Amino acid sequence: MYIRCAAYREGQRAADVNIEDVSELLAKPDTFVWVGLTEPDPKELLQLQQEFGLHELAVEDARSAHQRPKLEEYRGSLFVVLHTVELREGKVHFGETHLFLGKQFLVSIRHQSSLGYGRARARCESMPQLLAKGPGFALYALLDLVVDNFMPVVEHYQSLLEKLEEDIFECRLHRDAMERLYDLKRCLLRLRNAAMPLLDICNALMRLHPEIVSKDLRVYFRDVLDHVHRIIRATDTMRETLSDAMQANLALITVRQNEVVKRLAGWGAILALPTMVFSMYGMNFKFMPELDSRFGYPTALTGTLIGCIWLYRRLKRAEWL
Repeated sequence: MYIRCAAYREGQRAADVNIEDVSELLAKPDTFVWVGLTEPDPKELLQLQQEFGLHELAVEDARSAHQRPKLEEYRGSLFVVLHTVELREGKVHFGETHLFLGKQFLVSIRHQSSLGYGRARARCESMPQLLAKGPGFALYALLDLVVDNFMPVVEHYQSLLEKLEEDIFECRLHRDAMERLYDLKRCLLRLRNAAMPLLDICNALMRLHPEIVSKDLRVYFRDVLDHVHRIIRATDTMRETLSDAMQANLALITVRQNEVVKRLAGWGAILALPTMVFSMYGMNFKFMPELDSRFGYPTALTGTLIGCIWLYRRLKRAEWL
């Protein structure tokens, strides 16, 4: 579905145009066209291919929303795949964006409810002196918006990690919390996998393809690159902290299990004393001196009780009970 198709001349939006008129506009050297689509059908993709002269392999990749992040060059045009992420109503949503970039055009295709690019277009239109440099600056605005939307997600994951750490050290970590730990670890890995390819993409745009990204625009892509590095460092730090938290949780579980074992062993030792005494008197020997004594039973019972109390106090002092 087409969102917007606009022609720009010297940094100013000339007019909203129909996709059928794009090929005529591209014949004008001072004009470039910016097209935005979401979930296009095969007919719309075929129309884009015809109007912009896109390579059939790139168009075939754009039909599917399961491409790896990459930058590929096809006879004078670039095909860029980005994995996007955004935080909406406390939930993280991943999406995918495909970009076709040429000297006079920029086509963005959104998949899987990816974030909208109205803010990037409005930003470009408010800076006509930079937009006059062509679709390279529009590409920077899109990349910058994609990267900026990573930061709220990183902060959201940081808050979740802090809450899980509190639960661990306050002994409130149960099975559902452990599942949250592993879910968070999986989400951090997915976030990192979405951000990491942006390093190669930004580096390629800074060093290659001068016909699309002019030399004076490279500093903007370097700024995006710095933001990507910061995001990756933050995710790596959180993953390390998460691994440490999981190890700490396992250690605390082991300590609690050892405490339980020590208590059971202590009570077992206390119970072993009367068991031994009473089992000895239950052997039914005929000749046992204590059996004929008037004070044999209370003496044995008192001695057993004293022995149990003494053993209890020793174990209590040793913190086994």
